[in-house]
Amino acid sequence: MLSSLTNAVATAAVQVPADTVVYGPWHGGFAPWFLLFPLFWLLVIGLFIFVGRRTWRRNHQWTASQGAEGVLRERYARGEVDETEFRQRLEVLRSGESQKR
Repeated sequence: MLSSLTNAVATAAVQVPADTVVYGPWHGGFAPWFLLFPLFWLLVIGLFIFVGRRTWRRNHQWTASQGAEGVLRERYARGEVDETEFRQRLEVLRSGESQKR
């Protein structure tokens, strides 16, 4: 059994062309195609990180600017603030935003 396996491996090794054994799969030249796959995945991962961070920042800035108005709207909806007080406070909040910018 072992001798037949050894004979099969030896026969397969003899049948391999000599240039494949000497040069490998590049046939005399070096082609760095194998570097494209990791580079591609690094670019994809980097793109996801870039888009994710940008989206998070934009949402964070939007919620920070809409925070006070949102709380005021909720208080008006619950009935804690009447309409005139709501409009006055909303006007004060919006005038404060224009002074910041």
